[in-house]
Amino acid sequence: MATKKKIHKDSFLFYHGQDAKEIYLIKSGIVQISMNSSEGEEMALRICKTDDIVGELTLYTDNPKYLLNAHVIESGEVLVINIKRLQQELMRNQNLAIEMMKWINNHMRRLQSKMRDLLLNGKRGALYSTLIRLCNSYGVKQNDGILIDLQLTNQEIARFCGATREYVNRLLNELKRKDILSLDPTGKILIKDMEYLRKENQCENCPIEICNID
Repeated sequence: MATKKKIHKDSFLFYHGQDAKEIYLIKSGIVQISMNSSEGEEMALRICKTDDIVGELTLYTDNPKYLLNAHVIESGEVLVINIKRLQQELMRNQNLAIEMMKWINNHMRRLQSKMRDLLLNGKRGALYSTLIRLCNSYGVKQNDGILIDLQLTNQEIARFCGATREYVNRLLNELKRKDILSLDPTGKILIKDMEYLRKENQCENCPIEICNID
């Protein structure tokens, strides 16, 4: 059902409001999914990598349009799937339909978990939650902690928290002073005390397939 397509850094798979004809399965590279507020501010929702699906919210809608933005932040390759053809196949293939329902269910659980962290714990809690989720998705164990093996600016992190870059700078510096985290020589974040972040956010020990940034 799919055709291969190369994707390039700083391009977009789709924009909010664009007519939706395709969904995408990522085979390599990284794509950030975001939404724009009525004031024009951008809020990041997901960072998607290999085997993630993007554009799926357009299935089974009249006059489908993309609701979000899909920004390529690392070049790679996607499989492009025509929406109408996929919908026809879902009607014929029960196993495919069940797997799609499972994927959408997990996606909605992840989204609800992120919204809960933002609403109940405020922007500080949202930052802690973002760091925890980044570790679960991109963490590499080191002798002195967990390295988030993804290069993100403080502005990009702020978009996940609904906060300003200045606010995130201040909180990250506070965590550095407390020796909760540090920066490695390349500027990537090393989380040295994960339990502190979990305790401060009153984590419910959600499974990693729910508590991630994807």
